[in-house]
Amino acid sequence: MPSVSEIMESMEYGPSVEDSSAVRDWLAATPARGHFIDGGFTEAGDLFDSRDPASGDLLAQVTQGTADDIAAAVAAARAAQPGWQGLGGHGRARFLYAIARTIQKRERFLSVLETLDNGKPIRESRDIDIPLAVRHFYHHAGWAEIMADEFPGQQALGVAGQIIPWNFPLLMLSWKIAPAIAAGNTVVLKPAEYTSLTALAFAEICQQVGLPKGVVNIVTGDGETGAALVRAEVDKIAFTGSTEVGRAIRQATAGTGKRLTLELGGKSPFVVMEDADLDAAVEGVVDSIWFNQGQVCCAGSRLLVAEAVAPRFEHLLQRRLATLRVGPPLDKSTDIGAIVHPVQRDRILSLLDQGIAAGAELIGSPPAEGCFVNPGYLRAVSPANPLWSAEIFGPIATLTTFRTADEAVALANNSRYGLAAQIWSESATVATDLAALIRSGVVWINGANMFDSAAPFGGMRESGFGREGGRVGLAEYLAPPPVETRPDPEPNAEAAPVASEAAGIDRTIKLYIGGAQKRPDGGASYRAASGDLVPLGNRKDIRNAVEAAQKAGKWTTMGGPARAQVLYFLAENLSQRQRDLSRLHGADQVEAAIARLFHYAAWADKFDGWNVQTRPGHLVNVVPEAFGVMGIVCPNDAPLIGFVSLIAPAIAMGNRVVAVPSQDDPVAAFDLAQVMDSSDVPGGVVNIVSGPRRDLALTLAQHDDVAAMWFCGETGRDAVEAASAGNLKPVWALPNRDWSAADAQGRAFLDQAVQWKTIWLPYGALPAGSAGPAY
Repeated sequence: MPSVSEIMESMEYGPSVEDSSAVRDWLAATPARGHFIDGGFTEAGDLFDSRDPASGDLLAQVTQGTADDIAAAVAAARAAQPGWQGLGGHGRARFLYAIARTIQKRERFLSVLETLDNGKPIRESRDIDIPLAVRHFYHHAGWAEIMADEFPGQQALGVAGQIIPWNFPLLMLSWKIAPAIAAGNTVVLKPAEYTSLTALAFAEICQQVGLPKGVVNIVTGDGETGAALVRAEVDKIAFTGSTEVGRAIRQATAGTGKRLTLELGGKSPFVVMEDADLDAAVEGVVDSIWFNQGQVCCAGSRLLVAEAVAPRFEHLLQRRLATLRVGPPLDKSTDIGAIVHPVQRDRILSLLDQGIAAGAELIGSPPAEGCFVNPGYLRAVSPANPLWSAEIFGPIATLTTFRTADEAVALANNSRYGLAAQIWSESATVATDLAALIRSGVVWINGANMFDSAAPFGGMRESGFGREGGRVGLAEYLAPPPVETRPDPEPNAEAAPVASEAAGIDRTIKLYIGGAQKRPDGGASYRAASGDLVPLGNRKDIRNAVEAAQKAGKWTTMGGPARAQVLYFLAENLSQRQRDLSRLHGADQVEAAIARLFHYAAWADKFDGWNVQTRPGHLVNVVPEAFGVMGIVCPNDAPLIGFVSLIAPAIAMGNRVVAVPSQDDPVAAFDLAQVMDSSDVPGGVVNIVSGPRRDLALTLAQHDDVAAMWFCGETGRDAVEAASAGNLKPVWALPNRDWSAADAQGRAFLDQAVQWKTIWLPYGALPAGSAGPAY
């Protein structure tokens, strides 16, 4: 045993192991565990093992859920939902508060159980996961209390199916259950196969606080159990996990009407500018990719470092890397714990071999004994290396240098993902400029992996859609006030080529692409219900329209006030042609279209984000951001006002659109395009392709450069939603209605025209450690 003087010389850590006896006694009391359905635990069924990844020891056996188990849980949730919603916001708030307090009282027990089941260091379970889980229930107790005032006329969706991953088991459970039940929904939750134990401990807490039976149901099992939940008669699916599984869920739910939130994979950029505080940035790497063994979907796994400071940054990084302690997760001195399962460890090492084979240089020594992987990073990783885009989901980063800020943005956005980004710069101007340009749902400036229940979290592109946390996260579990719908009539005009029958000078109607009239690629026309020959668009025309929309990016960056002025001018010029167009398309439609343009011109510079209350010393801004290129399939009914009601909110928010107008009467949309030509609407902002709406809609849904879609009607909706899984674009399927009515405009349309970006900006003299994930 070393002497005190020797210890003071070496400064080595001694063992400091958290006592796990209480947890092991709890596990031993029920070695085989059933599901939690309708307020009670079921008898154990077919079992699978839940093991401590650090030692391989058996912790418990857990029941494999079946389709019948899922059906029973959904039935219990369905029966409980009316009573739970009828309890009112204050009644629900009392239960959420009780859950939060009870988790706090059992923090040590839950921290140890989480560490045993997951393998993460006890410091992370104790200081991050459990406190944040408590925060979610406190925060949403508040939302339950004030929901009637803040969300007037909105009601719960019904029964929510929720599927969570294994990297933050109890935190992800809280992340999903708290907003769902605060809003009045009941839930069926499936925890990850590897890490079910804290979910079952949470079920005991639900019993302890007297939560009504059926409000929370927990069914354990593997991917087949999750698939059964996706197929079940639920009203919403909320999933956190891999992009591949998220894509399968999108396809499985297509056409069902189920609301969907997907929080998927990431390959987040970690940008270190030339003026960054390099010591702080190195600690940011520790808090990012080496936090939770790198098993974090939003980890800054792509280190993008300014070439001028890269040598110094790497020197500091390697020095810090050498001090990290890999070891027993229950030891309070451990920095890097165990990988959750040997299968995952083997996957990490296999991907590492692929990256090295493609030319990357490994810094560190990742292979370790047992279910551990030592931290490290790969140098000289170009965009051609498979590890540039592959999510390793382990404690391995890649490092690439850049020379200019423009190059940094280009490298950061060179990914199919868009979950999070981290920017390190001592200049707030530089950092916020990059934050606006990088395509990700969350941006941390001079910090890493900061979370709070008030701050929306979620991705863009193939990192999924929808948000969790805060006001917009709660809205994902609420149904908007009902509108009076009516069937969208099936097209009468057959979109098939016909020859012109004009005897004199014929009016030639063309597609509207890039601010110009364009002949259709196929050179064909079809006869509209009005008798006019109209262009018959095809896949290539959609491709050309999307390219034109992509080139019109200045519309997105010109700002709300400038877009408002253009929309007002468009309304003014439409009013100048009101008499002529009223004769062609009806006075009521033209008047309603003018009013609709005024409405969204008014909103263009007033649809604001907000700053949310999180931790001290941080400005956390929630900002609405345009999708970019949107595909809009307009109703066949009301060809002018239906068209304007959908394109106006989209372009008011800065999107550029490719619109498929009424198949029966697209002439109204093309007449409006002539007005756009004289109204300062930049070319490419609105593109109009007429033809068979189902075929054109499917082409838009399959196009990887279309970031979001709106689809009016029921026929063809399932195919569009299934096809959207290609790049995981959100699809808003909205019913036909009276497009002149008041409920055919407003915030509901604007909400669907943006994605929310959360930007964390520290300020002032921050207390030590406040820029990391722990409070």
